[in-house]
Amino acid sequence: MNEDKSKNLKAHDQNDSDQTLTTRQGHPVTNNQNIRTVGNRGPATLENYDFIEKMSHFDREKIPERIVHARGAGAHGYFETYGTVGDEPVSKYTRAKVFQEKGKQTPVFVRFSTVVNGKHSPETVRDPRGFAIKFYTEDGIWDLVGNNIKIFFIRDAMKFPDMIHAFRPDPVTNIQDSERFFDFCANSPESFHMVTFIYSPWGIPANYRMMQGSGVNTYRWINDKGEAVLVKYHWEPKQEIKNLTVKEANEIQATNFSHATQDLYEAIEHGDYPEWELFVQIMSDDAHPELDFDPLDDTKLWPNDQFPWLPVGKLVLNKNPENYFTEVEQSAFGTGVLVDGLDFSDDKMLQGRTFSYSDTQRYRLGANYLQIPINAAKKHVATNQEGGSSRYENDKGPKQNPHINYEPSILGGLEEAEQIGKEHSPRVEGNLVRKSIDRNDNTKQAGETYRWFEDWEKDELISNLVGDLSECDKRIQDKMVALAESADEEYGRRLREGLANKVKDGSSRNPLGNKDAEKAPDEAIEKGQDAEPY
Repeated sequence: MNEDKSKNLKAHDQNDSDQTLTTRQGHPVTNNQNIRTVGNRGPATLENYDFIEKMSHFDREKIPERIVHARGAGAHGYFETYGTVGDEPVSKYTRAKVFQEKGKQTPVFVRFSTVVNGKHSPETVRDPRGFAIKFYTEDGIWDLVGNNIKIFFIRDAMKFPDMIHAFRPDPVTNIQDSERFFDFCANSPESFHMVTFIYSPWGIPANYRMMQGSGVNTYRWINDKGEAVLVKYHWEPKQEIKNLTVKEANEIQATNFSHATQDLYEAIEHGDYPEWELFVQIMSDDAHPELDFDPLDDTKLWPNDQFPWLPVGKLVLNKNPENYFTEVEQSAFGTGVLVDGLDFSDDKMLQGRTFSYSDTQRYRLGANYLQIPINAAKKHVATNQEGGSSRYENDKGPKQNPHINYEPSILGGLEEAEQIGKEHSPRVEGNLVRKSIDRNDNTKQAGETYRWFEDWEKDELISNLVGDLSECDKRIQDKMVALAESADEEYGRRLREGLANKVKDGSSRNPLGNKDAEKAPDEAIEKGQDAEPY
């Protein structure tokens, strides 16, 4: 072999090494510092393929952010089932394989998030926190999509876009406005229980590791006999629970607006793996007229003295993402992603979310978002789906006739699976109406929650509410005071007296519960250091 040929082979081997920079076409990049130009000063030429590929991809490397839950952090881990629900075998209530066999571990990916604000908003905002778990089960993906607070602002999905519009920045000023927030809440009295939580320290969790999680919605469990029960899911952190006051949150935000993401990443990196225990509450599958609330109402808690928390397993997060975008940003969850043995209830919020969540992912990530590795099932997948943007896998079965992409067929197409266990067939009867549920007491549980708070939590709640409501229209104030008075005499009195003693002296254009933020523009001018132009 001559010397020149040997040098060329060595160069080729070097270009094919794992560390060699290439284009997406696999071409080795030999000069990543300079575009191709006429002379070293230019102009540039149009056939700069390496540059055009690099820059055109850069121009498109951001995808539409989530409409809600835009700011998030995530991690991998596993769910280990106890094989029991309380002291009973779990199979009594559900045939879902993920819960059978004590000690069985199922891989998971978990994404935590804030809800209302944008992708780069601070993690100290007063806001619910998302708590979404993707289980890679042997029967396919199960998504359990919830929040840290166990209830929600509304009980009907029709109101969700209006709620988010009211909570997000004003479309004119692009500034979050507490008057808009309370305008919606005062005129949607079912939100008062959630307002009580959100304006207390529970509205600012200290971080993601030290907060609770909840499925929020009511689901069904189905056993082998096709029998159903209603179920609620609750995640309890073994790291204890910590929340922040406004003052504490502001002090943290002054130095770090990604503190919760950093806390989660570093804890896992150092081997301090976060854990949560999963509990369920179980209720027979009927309307329960003996209760003063409807079990399908997402604004209500199920009292744990009547429906005890029963342990069913634990969640451990032990691996950080290798790439934030491909795993956390592209992760996609949906409340309709259930496996055999798990089912929907008639919860109107759940049914509305089931359309919305998956529809959002198709808009955000494309029709084939379920082929993205973080969202793909860790089992064989075979469909008759075709085409769509970014499709890169053929979902056909290994023995499937490639010409047959429909069902039924006798020519070698895919076939329906056998039904395992008796199918649950609930009876549905009634007129089609547009009405709220009957048992809609909007303040009783808010009063119970207020009385359950510690004194310092009550103080923080009243201070935060007074601070924001004092800048609102008097009609909004009156409605909120009336709701507080209906919930608890002390709650209403303290809120009424606080507003009476508070002079309206600023603007409602502030992050929720952070009235002093209105001073920031003037402070920036006052404290800014003079500089000469250059």
